[in-house]
Amino acid sequence: MSKKAISGEVQMFGMSEDAIREQYMKSITAKFSGLEMVVAGILSDVQEMVAYPCAEDVVMEAAAKESVRKQLNIAKFILFEMIEAKRAGESKYIGESV
Repeated sequence: MSKKAISGEVQMFGMSEDAIREQYMKSITAKFSGLEMVVAGILSDVQEMVAYPCAEDVVMEAAAKESVRKQLNIAKFILFEMIEAKRAGESKYIGESV
């Protein structure tokens, strides 16, 4: 993969797509509870981040918004991977045999 593509992934997710697959989609939570719980966990984290804004510090507020955006993109990436795997008939969920 080119450096430009990886740079775009880092801007979108804060990490590469390969890192998302490794850190989230192959995690213990994914293996024991499924990718749905991984996505639910990400959304729960985002919910907490949004609940407590950093209005006193403009720099922290901007960083928090950026972190929320990246976490939401990671959740969407995982969902799209699950949809693609299901459409391809590979498995009901990634990492699960048919």
